[in-house]
Amino acid sequence: MASRYLMRLFVALSALAALVGLGWMYASPPEGMRVTRDGVPYLAPPVAHPSNGEAIPLERLVQHYKGGGK
Repeated sequence: MASRYLMRLFVALSALAALVGLGWMYASPPEGMRVTRDGVPYLAPPVAHPSNGEAIPLERLVQHYKGGGK
């Protein structure tokens, strides 16, 4: 009988911890999850240029394909 209550308590505490964690990530996301107004993560690594393979910032590539790049 006591094991059933302990299991229910464990499940309830686990669900509460998951909900609190999700709420915390929504309210104050870590730096790695923040994005610019174009949807590009701030901490994104450079990407390869499509024609010459040179490393360029992801933001520049996104701006190019959205029509605002050089």
